[in-house]
This record gives sequence, C-alpha cells and structure tokens, in this order.
Amino acid sequence: MRSPGPARMVPLSAVNTHGEPNTGANVVPFPGRGGGPERGEGPSGLIDFVRRRLTGDYRVDEFGFDPELTETVLLPLLRPLYERWFRVSTHGLDNIPAEGGALLVSNHSGVLPFDAVMTAVAIHDEHPAHRFLRMLGADLVFDTPILGSLARKTGQTLACHPDAERLLRNGELVGVWPEGFKGIGKPFSARYKLQRFGRGGFVSAALRTGVPIIPCAVVGAEEIYPKIGDIQPLARLLRLPYFPVTPFFPVLGPLGTIPLPTKWHIEFGQPIRTDDYAVDASDDQMLVLTLTDQVRESIQNLLYRRLARRRGVLTG
Repeated sequence: MRSPGPARMVPLSAVNTHGEPNTGANVVPFPGRGGGPERGEGPSGLIDFVRRRLTGDYRVDEFGFDPELTETVLLPLLRPLYERWFRVSTHGLDNIPAEGGALLVSNHSGVLPFDAVMTAVAIHDEHPAHRFLRMLGADLVFDTPILGSLARKTGQTLACHPDAERLLRNGELVGVWPEGFKGIGKPFSARYKLQRFGRGGFVSAALRTGVPIIPCAVVGAEEIYPKIGDIQPLARLLRLPYFPVTPFFPVLGPLGTIPLPTKWHIEFGQPIRTDDYAVDASDDQMLVLTLTDQVRESIQNLLYRRLARRRGVLTG
C-alpha cells in the first residue's frame, strides 16, 4: 500500500460529532499502519516525535485519528497492563485479515471497558500486520470532557451506521461490542452470559460493505471488578448507566478502582462471510436477525470452550 507524504495536522475542531470533516478542513488519508516510532526505537524516536508535535508535522484522518500519538504514547502506557498485569494470551489471530475491511464483534464485560482496549493492543502488537482496531464507542464516551478528544485521537468514533460503513469501505478493521452497557455493567452472577445484541445494526453494516464478521471472545475481564451491586440514584445523579459496587469499591476508595490481576485469553473465531449475499441483503430483516444470532452463538461457544480449558481465574 502506497504511503502518502507528510501533511499538516488537522485539529479536532475540524471533525464534527459524527466523525465527518467540517467544510474546508485539510484532512489527509493515510494507511492503516501508523507512522510513529516502533517499539524500542529509543530516545531518538521520542525526540523526533516531540519535534513533529511542536511543528505540527503529523497526520490525522477524517475522524481525528492520530496513529503516531497512539503508537508513541498510548500503547506504551497500556503494554504493562497487557503483558504483566492481565498477561493476555491470544488465539486465532490468523482469522484477522492482514488488510481490507473487517468487522470484529466481541463480548463486553468488566465494569470498565478494559476488554476493548486490550483487544486493540493484542491486534496491534501480536498480529503480523500490526493493524489498528477502529473501535465504535457510545455517546457517553464522546460527551465526556478529555476522554472524548482522546478517543478520537486514538481511532474511536461514534457507533453509528455512516461512520462504521465509511471505515469499513476504507479498508479498516472495525470493532463493535453489541451488548453495550448491558454487557459491561452486568452483575457478577451473569458473567460470561451474553446479553442481547439488539436489532443487528452491525450485521447490516457488514452486509452493505461486504466485509467479513470476526467473532471475538474475551475471557478474564469479567472478574477484574466483580459487580455485586448498583447504586442507581447515584448513577442517575452522575448521568451514568450504572454506579457499580464491588467487594473493594467504593469501600476502599481509589484503591478499589485497581482491577484484579486476572489471567486473560482473547480468541478470534472463524470469519463469517457477507460478500456472497445480494446487494440489498441488508434490507432483509429476517436475514439480519439470523446472522446476528449466528454471530452471538459463535461468541458464546468460544467463551464456553475457552472457560472449559481455564485452570483458574488468576492462573488461566
């Protein structure tokens, strides 16, 4: 894939709330792999990074994604969690295509979305193509000060059809978590039981763009914050979907926010093809619901098989 030359920075103000560029913005496309320094490049790479930040000589795409910032700043911060705290093991990485659009669909759990972030690290660091996972996030992410801007810079965008389809048509690897807050905020007693996947909007997007759907199962995230209660009045006051109570939070205060060091497994299942359906297949609601159930069943089976092999929550 040909790499375009360097271009000037596009500020986040040039991108609207739906990830679309405002009129006149100098948005520059770029390939899926970021242009930042590789792991272990050393002080010289960091000096070059700072220089480019100061001069504005770096690239973002039409959604505000800054690959150099992601590779140079964010990923190094996340790797200790990935490698030493959760000790993530990956399985089935060869099911992720090296290039071209694909839709990754995963279970969601753990009170805070560490599972999505660790999946993105796994794909970037472990897959031979070092692909970025362009995650689709809820409105709450982008409505939160600082977090919303950071999400844009690290490749996330709003979970809506236009954004998802444009990314897929551009050949990006897109991640979606259809359980949403129902999955991430479910009680500990419901661990590893998939919640509803809605009406299959992600399947419609895959059918319209003809990309494969890759089921993904994450084992280990359910236990990092065992949710045993929910203070709904406080959640409503803070405009949150839930306010979790765990054995350690809020009793231990900030210490209670430290996730338990569980052993994680992330497994990528066999792709489900969509390119052999008719052009207007996305209009067939029965087909969409059938494929949605197929994806959900695939993820649930991956979870059950992986759980059956697990030796222990902390040892894996």
